[in-house]
Amino acid sequence: MTRKTHVAALLFWLVSAPLVAPTAAAAEPTFPTDARVTLDACRTAVEARIEGVLTATRALAATEQVRSGDWARMRGPLEVMAGGVKENAAVWYARPDGSYFSVEKGLTGESLRDRAYFPDLLAGRDVVGSLVVSKSTGQRSVIVASPVLVDDKVTGVVGVSLDAARLADSLEQAIRFPADVVFYALDRQGRTALHRAGELIFVFPSDVGSPTLSDSVKTMLSKPEGVVEYQYGGSDKTAVFERSGLTGWVFVLGKSHPPAVRP
Repeated sequence: MTRKTHVAALLFWLVSAPLVAPTAAAAEPTFPTDARVTLDACRTAVEARIEGVLTATRALAATEQVRSGDWARMRGPLEVMAGGVKENAAVWYARPDGSYFSVEKGLTGESLRDRAYFPDLLAGRDVVGSLVVSKSTGQRSVIVASPVLVDDKVTGVVGVSLDAARLADSLEQAIRFPADVVFYALDRQGRTALHRAGELIFVFPSDVGSPTLSDSVKTMLSKPEGVVEYQYGGSDKTAVFERSGLTGWVFVLGKSHPPAVRP
């Protein structure tokens, strides 16, 4: 097997592994006793999926094909990666000036210079979990990207735009949450990154008209973990939350209760 074939096989394995959560307390949690265990399982499953993609972008960024800066040479390995990611991902390579190529379109004619995450990449740092509406696909996307370094200088960027709705659905299929259980993730700005209800992905909970939920979001963004209570959708909810060290997202697992009867 040639070195090029080895790289292609490794990339496909990294990005195509199914999203599988640990089985502990995953079937039907008893709240709140098993809630923390279940939340850990959900967070671990999502982090493992995203970390696999990150490992692949780092591996691609270190290859001779990508470090050459020649799209014709790097397109093959990027196509292998795109074929292995199940979340309907766009795989792309960007130049330092922001112009970029995608596996689907080649040179897109668009620029990433206006993306909030792009300066981090130009500074030599990975980006994991930034939320954008993809310029390539128009989808609500989770960005995972790595800088390409040549002689300690950033000469390009390898990135993947994961479909956030597909990622959330993969977890839903793996866990099979009961109807009265809610699971979601919030990014650092308080925007919904993942949710079993696809229409709520990329929505700010503070905009849905529940003051108690808005207050709970403020608490969740200010602490590494804890428990909150709020009202939403006609029911009272109790939720545990914890922050991810990988993405910076806050993962939340809650359970609905019938509204309290007032005397």
